[in-house]
Amino acid sequence: MNVFNDFGDRVKAAILRLGWLAADGSALDLGRIGVEPPRDAAHGDLAVNAAMVLAKPMGRSPRDLATALTGELQGDADIAAADVAGPGFINIRLRTSYWTGILRQILADGTGFGASDVGAARKVNVEYVSANPTGPMHVGHCRGAVFGDALANLLAFSGYDVTKEYYINDAGAQVDVLARSAFHRYREALGEDVGPIPEGLYPGDYLKPVGEQLKAGYGLVLLALDESGWLPIVRRAAIDAMMAMIRDDLALLSVRHDVFFSEASLRGQGGDRVMRAIEVLRAKGLIYQGRLPPPKGQLPDDWEDREQTLFRSTDFGDDVDRPLMKSDGSYTYFASDIAYHFDKYERGFAEQINVWGADHGGYVKRMQAAVRAMSEGNARLDVKLVQLVKLLRGGEQVKMSKRSGDFVTLRDVVDEVGSDPVRFMMLYRKNDAPLDFDFDKVTEQSKDNPVFYVQYAYARTQSVFRQAATELSGTDLSAEALVQAQLGLLTDAGEQGLIKRLAEWPRIVEAAASAHEPHRIAFYLYDLASDFHGHWSRGKDMPQLRFINVDELLLTVARLAMVQSIALVLASGLAILGVSAPDEMR
Repeated sequence: MNVFNDFGDRVKAAILRLGWLAADGSALDLGRIGVEPPRDAAHGDLAVNAAMVLAKPMGRSPRDLATALTGELQGDADIAAADVAGPGFINIRLRTSYWTGILRQILADGTGFGASDVGAARKVNVEYVSANPTGPMHVGHCRGAVFGDALANLLAFSGYDVTKEYYINDAGAQVDVLARSAFHRYREALGEDVGPIPEGLYPGDYLKPVGEQLKAGYGLVLLALDESGWLPIVRRAAIDAMMAMIRDDLALLSVRHDVFFSEASLRGQGGDRVMRAIEVLRAKGLIYQGRLPPPKGQLPDDWEDREQTLFRSTDFGDDVDRPLMKSDGSYTYFASDIAYHFDKYERGFAEQINVWGADHGGYVKRMQAAVRAMSEGNARLDVKLVQLVKLLRGGEQVKMSKRSGDFVTLRDVVDEVGSDPVRFMMLYRKNDAPLDFDFDKVTEQSKDNPVFYVQYAYARTQSVFRQAATELSGTDLSAEALVQAQLGLLTDAGEQGLIKRLAEWPRIVEAAASAHEPHRIAFYLYDLASDFHGHWSRGKDMPQLRFINVDELLLTVARLAMVQSIALVLASGLAILGVSAPDEMR
């Protein structure tokens, strides 16, 4: 149950009962009415802006409207008080029985509390990672992988039909470089003195096993072929080996995709789907032959002043029209990307989300323009840019990895600190904000380490139940029994604060899903953990607040019901982030 949506509906129903109309006699637009937590908790539980947004269309004073609406709301059995504040806001305070009803809902729903049908089973494609298959995953890919995976989990929890997709860039010049690099390692495996890695090839040791596989599979056969003969064979073997490595690297973070889509397949046995996409745009009058003005500033080395096949991307919000064909007749990367997104659309994905590195920021407008054009405005592409990660150890930048050649691998990071700290900390900043990842900080057992602090909160809930099993032997503490607890006994301000924090969970989930911002989940979990740890500490100084008191069994069972609710919400949020909920901290 989303408290704020619930009372938003109640406020709108009250307005309809009052018979309010716009000054011209037409029906009012109630879409801008919002119910939110007040900025100051001392003002109540809910803040309503209805009178403020309706005053102008009704031609009446906001305060007069607020007074009338407050009188109507006073009849709601769950409202303890409704007051007019300032120029016309309404502050509402709810009865304790309403909050205890939220606790019962959590206990009944389990970890499903907060899930919603806001997605209405709409299909959404989340494409993330999509790194070139030329080597192991590096730490930059790590952040995008975690962000995309958590976003997909969040959307699924919110009722969307989610497909997690990886786009394999296996048709560009970089995979030919990969093949030549692997062939170098193949000759090395055969015992040739190949010398240092030639300039322009990939230097990492990760290609040595590929050379050994080629030796085992082909012996000396490939040496007898010229490049046109061995290149496609080695290219395929190297791409397969790199994708297997990438899948293994991602599995370390529990990242698994539903679909791996090959760029090369766009021009494979099924026909030239790139040209087909271009022809679809041409039929819409969006392709023409023309010249582009030179880019501002220094000209790129590959810029050509020539007539080109252009897409009218400026008709859809882009800065300039974009070329689709190179001078040699081959397609631009953009043309292939149009075909790929057109394929997504034909697969039923009107909602598409791409997770890209921050260096792709200049590519966003043209891709969004293409999606709008090919779908006639029926599809939407949201691009989430993920900023860089700086690896630190005690404040000093971490050195490069020898195995990869020139970067720190995802495996390096996960092997050292584990999957949970990596996933949580990669989500503990908004995706478009730079991130400092300090190996020392993320393994520290303190409040300053968010992943430890949240997991420790969950572990503490489990320790409470282990203690209860010992001290309350014979007492029924099943889920069914806790739902029936006398929750009205939870009157302490700290307990009420915890219940209200739990009640925010559905709203947080819905807002995070709507904005495509899973970091909001991480922030909320930290706040909930902080409230719980704070209440635990109060119990040390005031024994009457402790969760277990064998002399007050009814109150103890009520408090255990609250603790169980906290555990369920923590477990639910951690699952969305892809982080474990440990019973004990070791």
